[in-house]
Amino acid sequence: MSLIKNELTEKSGFKMEFSVSSEVYAKAELAAYKKMVKNINVPGFRKGKAPKAIIEKMYGKGVFFEEAINACIPEAFSEAVKEAGIEVVGNPTFDLVSNDGDVVLSAVGFVKPEVTIEGYKGISAPRKVEEVTEDAVNAEVDSARHRLAREVEVTDRAAAMGDIANINFEGFVDGVAFEGGKGENHDLKLGSGSFIPGFEDQIVGKAIGEEFDVNVTFPEQYGAKELAGKAATFKTKINSLKVEELPEADDDFAKDVSEFDTLDEYKADIKAKLAKKNEDAADREFENALVDALLEKLVAEIPEPMFVAETENFLRDYDNRLRMQGLDLGQYTKYTGMTLDALRAQFRPNAEKQVKLRLALEKIAVLEQLTVSDEEVEAEYTRISEAYNVPVDQVKGMVAVEDIKADMLVANAMKFVKDNAVVAND
Repeated sequence: MSLIKNELTEKSGFKMEFSVSSEVYAKAELAAYKKMVKNINVPGFRKGKAPKAIIEKMYGKGVFFEEAINACIPEAFSEAVKEAGIEVVGNPTFDLVSNDGDVVLSAVGFVKPEVTIEGYKGISAPRKVEEVTEDAVNAEVDSARHRLAREVEVTDRAAAMGDIANINFEGFVDGVAFEGGKGENHDLKLGSGSFIPGFEDQIVGKAIGEEFDVNVTFPEQYGAKELAGKAATFKTKINSLKVEELPEADDDFAKDVSEFDTLDEYKADIKAKLAKKNEDAADREFENALVDALLEKLVAEIPEPMFVAETENFLRDYDNRLRMQGLDLGQYTKYTGMTLDALRAQFRPNAEKQVKLRLALEKIAVLEQLTVSDEEVEAEYTRISEAYNVPVDQVKGMVAVEDIKADMLVANAMKFVKDNAVVAND
């Protein structure tokens, strides 16, 4: 098996010719005969027992050729690619050139593109960290208070905003009740905006036990098209009223909802966590801006198969996430009406961005002579092991060292870009 010739073409393409020796092909043809003979009927012979020469005489000399050559191609092409020193992307197409002695094949496909990138040091990008305000801290405290709230029945007044009203209702359009418009003993928090605009406002001021009409108009963009934009009357009755009683924001409350003994300590912890959250958000925005700048500096003729492959990776990842929720792509498309092609179109822009970014960072890693030590690789294996609760040895069997190093080099290149970037002032 050997490379005969290789030519790089425009837009990261290649054309190659390579050979399969007659000896290697003969062994593959014999293996093909042994595999196929089981299903070939030849008069005068029991099924699966006809000699190879008899079958070839009956069906033609090339009866085993396709099976045999397809078995030869992977190893022969792999050796030719290695000899040519190229990195193939996607699936090339193969054709027969000649079959006189050694078998000569041609391959046409795409290679990983040559990449040029300049100006990746000193990229200027904004990084703004939102200040943690007292209102933000108090909002977190109030959220915790609402989680511990208890409901207290109200009997001595009319309904007010913020109450939880237990109601019966039935909706009518042009005097006719419509499907889905009836409910009994339904708890509705007034002011929540969970019902049609105007509905909750008209309950305010009504007494427990009172029966009344609520007149509203469905929004033009309402989900049920037969009701969109139409006026409706809901026959309504208030069965009972409740209010949320919130615990006082004091030291006892802090002990109930946290590991701290005082409200001040609890608030200080909330503020620190919000500050960390804001720092992380600023980092993400800063890195996103750097990525956008890098993509503008990248020069490469990227072949379509790279984008297609990455889009399929996105699709597989989405399928895996669905399966963790008890679904799969088949069920998802059935329930939502979205096709796989529509999902691919949705993932495509991010897939293109991911391909371009990796090419840019791989090139930067080469230009800056970045490396990954054996110790760093071991640490990464340990991190993966702990993250997924899988033994290290099992992780090593699943993920090759070369793949770990490649991903870490890309991460190191992104860190290099960030470390050498300039934070722009407002």
